Amino acid sequence: MLETALREQLLAAQPRLLHLLDQFTRAHLLVVGDLTLDEFLTGQVERLSREAPVLILRHETTRQVPGGGANAIYNLAKLGAAVQAVGVVGDDSQGQALCNIFQAAGIATEGILRDAARPTVTKTRISGHARQSVTQQIVRVDRKSDELPHPRLQQELAAFIRHHAASADAIVCSDYGDGVFTPPVIQAALQHHCTIVDTQRDLPRYHGAFLFTPNLPEAEAAVGYAIRSPDDVLRAGQDLLELTAAKHILITRGDAGMSLFSHGEPPSHLPAFNRTDVFDVTGAGDTVVAALTLALVAGASLWEAAVLGNLAASIVVRQFGTATTTTAEMAAALHHLLETD
Repeated sequence: MLETALREQLLAAQPRLLHLLDQFTRAHLLVVGDLTLDEFLTGQVERLSREAPVLILRHETTRQVPGGGANAIYNLAKLGAAVQAVGVVGDDSQGQALCNIFQAAGIATEGILRDAARPTVTKTRISGHARQSVTQQIVRVDRKSDELPHPRLQQELAAFIRHHAASADAIVCSDYGDGVFTPPVIQAALQHHCTIVDTQRDLPRYHGAFLFTPNLPEAEAAVGYAIRSPDDVLRAGQDLLELTAAKHILITRGDAGMSLFSHGEPPSHLPAFNRTDVFDVTGAGDTVVAALTLALVAGASLWEAAVLGNLAASIVVRQFGTATTTTAEMAAALHHLLETD
């Protein structure tokens, strides 16, 4: 249940929020990311192998979807934005599959470079089921390299970002720690006045970015202490503003909602809009960043943008695996939230 004051505030803002959703298709974004391909292989368990005590699966389906920073890119495209993807994939079938998915969604891929020395980051989840039983994950196989891209590729990425930054309404950095975000790339991305950073580690590398969106564990790692109480949240927000020199910090806190901090303004907090129908939070942070960014580009206040990010996340956590949403689904979810509360 929403508190009465928040419900009234959202009711008053509803026409404005719906107008902002209508503006999402006007956005042009440059998104730099650690690009990952998520594979889901499913089969039926036939028997135990005679070669070893392992299950033998008869393959049924293989599904490939964008993961990691690629999921952030895909979320933005599904919300209607014109997106230029920037990153690195391997010279392999997984990299080609990811580019094909992007191109089918209307995402520009000229900024995706091929690196023959490193594989495309791929996470393959193998799941099985007995006849008429629930499918369960058995094992995950990861393909990745711990080596950074060649310095030549780093400079090519940085040059591409600098060349296309002026035509972008914002730059989004989706950093999953897989090697794309080297100093030349980060420096190029920070030249834009509206650089939004979603990074799993080492926030100060993006010193001076417009907005950071750490989740609770990422915020705790950055400030160096546990965030358990409301006072801890307030302290962490201010510490993160100082640590990063950002204009704004949005801490996403799972079922506790999100907290927004800005220099010279009181913090604001939003409860989670969906706490009951949560099946999978995988990739929800990417969805928050996508909706938040498009709202800001459309002229939203930070509070309005956070509301729409929160709303988008409340939809995708109802689905298993990395998922996306649309502006139509968000409009319907807003109506349902205010109608039923």
